[in-house]
Amino acid sequence: MERWERVGRFAGYGAALALSPYLLIKVAWVAGSLLGLAPIGEGFSLAGWVLLNTVTIGMAGIGIALALALVRPWGMRIPGFLVAFCAWTGAGFLVSILPYAVLSTVLDAGRGPAADSGGDDPSMPGWEGALIQFSFIGMGLGLALAIPFYLRRRWPEAFTRQAGDATPTVPRWAAALAGTVGLVWAYWAVGGTLGIARPAARDTNWYLLTSVSALWALAGAAASWTLARKRPVWVPHRLLLALGWLGSGSLFAWSGWKLPLTLFVAVADPADVKLPENLAVAPVLHLAAVVAGVGMVRTLVRPRPRTAPSAMLVHDPTIVHE
Repeated sequence: MERWERVGRFAGYGAALALSPYLLIKVAWVAGSLLGLAPIGEGFSLAGWVLLNTVTIGMAGIGIALALALVRPWGMRIPGFLVAFCAWTGAGFLVSILPYAVLSTVLDAGRGPAADSGGDDPSMPGWEGALIQFSFIGMGLGLALAIPFYLRRRWPEAFTRQAGDATPTVPRWAAALAGTVGLVWAYWAVGGTLGIARPAARDTNWYLLTSVSALWALAGAAASWTLARKRPVWVPHRLLLALGWLGSGSLFAWSGWKLPLTLFVAVADPADVKLPENLAVAPVLHLAAVVAGVGMVRTLVRPRPRTAPSAMLVHDPTIVHE
């Protein structure tokens, strides 16, 4: 088995293993709270605490099943769209959490013990917080490596093309739109105030998440634009595919989650939630990010006709090549 496949299989199993502590912790929280052996999270009723953690248990189970589906033979029998969509959105969420978690940990350590309040929360001791963070980081890394492996097995023709082999149907507008969104987020991340209604509400976490989102948006846009070119480039095709998938997934997943939240805040105007962004600008930006993400991923999964070596040779789709 070649090195690429070994890395993909190891990453898939590693992602499933990494998420297991999170799953076990959540099960322990639910069981402990029902038996009166574990505290309930601050601000929650017993029913609300159990419901919330039961939902996250289900999400963790789906994540583990997804990671295994990417490397096990039975994963090839699941409808390709379903596996690809779940893997795409899941990786989009987690690859943004990964650098954010690392950077926030470094910044917290630099601020000293006073900044670390995790051990003061009785519902989450410090060691549990560390395991949960490890689970998300491990899952993000694992999916980022295992997804290209699965795609290569499922759609090998996508990996045999070279950059520059794209057809005129590639939507370059999606890459341009993603680049525009990424530039706006980068402008906000360096302190820009145009489109920001409450500059004072921007904290370190907001800056980190905005910076990471901008990075993935720009990386995905650059990769998709390069794949859309008809001229060959000196960039590994697999790297372009990976960046395109992760960048488009980050755009779609995060803005797909933030869009309804932003619209809710704009309409309901809750007293305890005040977003830094202008509530007329942010929904438009998130909608643009979602549209760009969908357009970019269609570039990567749309089947393209193979060029026949001569006019006398026509590809027969009924022939299966070993």
